[in-house]
Amino acid sequence: MRPREETLSVGGVDVHAWVGGQGEPLLVLHGAGGNRGFTRSIATLAERYTVWAPTHPGFGRSGDAEWMEGIDDLARFYLWFIDAAGLGRPHVLGHSIGGWTAAEMAVTSPGSLGRLVLVAPAGLKPEAGEILDIFYYPLPKLRELTVHDPATIPEWDALFATPATAAEEEIAVRNREMTARLTWKPYMHNPRLERFLPRVSNPTLLIWGREDRIVPVVCGEQYRKLLPRAALTVLEHCGHLPPIEQPEAFAGLVLDFLGEV
Repeated sequence: MRPREETLSVGGVDVHAWVGGQGEPLLVLHGAGGNRGFTRSIATLAERYTVWAPTHPGFGRSGDAEWMEGIDDLARFYLWFIDAAGLGRPHVLGHSIGGWTAAEMAVTSPGSLGRLVLVAPAGLKPEAGEILDIFYYPLPKLRELTVHDPATIPEWDALFATPATAAEEEIAVRNREMTARLTWKPYMHNPRLERFLPRVSNPTLLIWGREDRIVPVVCGEQYRKLLPRAALTVLEHCGHLPPIEQPEAFAGLVLDFLGEV
């Protein structure tokens, strides 16, 4: 099942998106590393859901949004995106800063969304430890810290083994700059978010890697306690990228959760 590429104008910003699959809409929001498109786990989800995987403004091949100052701005933008794309009330799956964005969308307008899958989301200040300063490390070192064991990742070579082209390096820098704009002060969290998470009535699945060195798993417990209808699943021998580190297990968890009546 090959996804198609679309460009949708939302509020004057051209948003590049991968779209494919069949069934109810599932909005997939990527992390700071950018939009990797239809990886193995996303392609599996697309067998039962119509996946919309947009690239955030300021990332990849999407247009600029210099007016954005925080993840809350990105969240409001994606509520607008849902309307512009005619998605109705989609389920939302977000990873890392994409998961944080999904949480901000839910506290803003829970009735606009279906079920939520939050994968190692930032957004809360850890009660113990800290969220790694991703801007301190060069990208090759950061990639090592992001995953638990590259040897176990089925798509490692396809995604990371080939040296980046000049264009891909430019995109990586652009992604990093926009991430800094959205998450720097305060770093990777919204101190007010915990006040509003209890109003989120949407069923929520939290997925974390036990060996996550970017956003510590303690944040998963914090989200679970604050969200009234949340369950937390922790994958062993997994770092910050469950969708690509354990694609089969990840897709199975998501499909079982979204298919619940």
